[in-house]
Amino acid sequence: MNYRPALNIPPVVKNLIIVNVLFYLATIILRQSNIDLTQYLGLYFPASEHFRLHQFFTYMFMHDPNGFGHIFFNMFALYMFGRVLESVWGPKRFLIFYLVTGVGAAVIQSLVTFAEYEVVVSKISPDQLDYFKELAMQGKYIPNTASEKLTMILSTPTIGASGAVFGILLGFGMLFPNTQLMLLFPPIPIKAKYFVMGYGLLELFFGVSGIQGSVAHFAHLGGMLFGYFMIRYWNKNSKHFY
Repeated sequence: MNYRPALNIPPVVKNLIIVNVLFYLATIILRQSNIDLTQYLGLYFPASEHFRLHQFFTYMFMHDPNGFGHIFFNMFALYMFGRVLESVWGPKRFLIFYLVTGVGAAVIQSLVTFAEYEVVVSKISPDQLDYFKELAMQGKYIPNTASEKLTMILSTPTIGASGAVFGILLGFGMLFPNTQLMLLFPPIPIKAKYFVMGYGLLELFFGVSGIQGSVAHFAHLGGMLFGYFMIRYWNKNSKHFY
């Protein structure tokens, strides 16, 4: 495997990091003027009045302005694994992979949210539904009722590059399954294929169990799913793909 030197960042990875950082800084700066960029560019559930079609694309460039960890870990993973894939695939194919897995993650997250939405509204009378929706649009809810869940669905946007990053992680694991990775905790080496499988199962567990409910676990799985099928398709239809 031909790694690039650590400081030699390929163009697409470099520009993606720059764009994400610029959007992150813009979100913080505009917030001082009471302009919520996340409301325009984060991905809302289609039944929300805040939803716009472009959010399926723009959400992946938005990150939590209340802390640095969200964008840092996403960009660090993009740098660590993305530069390897771009070196192998080239800029065009890597960019396509990144964007498709990011949009695919948004589609899967929206489908899962739709299923949750249908369960909630099935338990509410039409009059209650209208009232709860009105509360949700104001960011309010009645605690410990269906109103609380409905507000979460309609008023909470999905943001972050994690879906595309998980697609990249899956891609790395498929192309270089036996590459040894060093975990931070516990500090032990593990082959990339086992790391990816373990991470995927962990995300599935968190998503189904509802643990860490503020994290879009199914978006992560969606990025991995779309990444898997893209690589299978390319491998089948391209000579000497990898």
